Amino acid sequence: MDLGHGYVLELAKRRKTIREFSSEKIDLEDVIYAINVAKEAPSGANRQPWRFVIVIDNEKKKVIREICERIEKRFYSKAPDWFKTWASSLGITWEKPFLTQAPVLLFVFADIKAPSAVQSVWLAIGYILLALEERGLVTVTYTPSELRWANELLKVPNNYRLQAILPIGKMKMGYNYEKQPRFRISDILFLEEFGRKMDLYNDRS
Repeated sequence: MDLGHGYVLELAKRRKTIREFSSEKIDLEDVIYAINVAKEAPSGANRQPWRFVIVIDNEKKKVIREICERIEKRFYSKAPDWFKTWASSLGITWEKPFLTQAPVLLFVFADIKAPSAVQSVWLAIGYILLALEERGLVTVTYTPSELRWANELLKVPNNYRLQAILPIGKMKMGYNYEKQPRFRISDILFLEEFGRKMDLYNDRS
């Protein structure tokens, strides 16, 4: 069984989380393309509960960063030790410079009145990640631990809840971040029952 080929697989393997962005402007059409891909995702009862807000205004991005960093400070003060250790190993802190570095912030909301709204919207986010990779753009799926402020700031109806902020742009020159390792498919895929491994040949993934 050859598991190593396919355009979508190569996109997925190439994509990695980026937290340092160049200030270089990007073509907004590439972001709209990614959203156009996302709207093709499946959703509960076909309610298509996703809504998107693009933010490019620098002053608004500064406000967003200030709000998020206040939230992050509170979160980090209460975070468990394992999380602090993990975050520290990757250089992640309460500071979120990517919110002002990236030329585009994409806010992704879910209509919480729709069935399976959160699951549906995160499926759409997965589509966005691959579409951005296809267009040579990078992002990080950032979700603040407090969400309601986004509704007020962006004038979003209360039945929508923020799922993620995607800073979108080009990777900062000189930034070197290795993609975190993934399990092998033989470690996560079972046949007929949990724990019963499949006989996979040429497992290179």
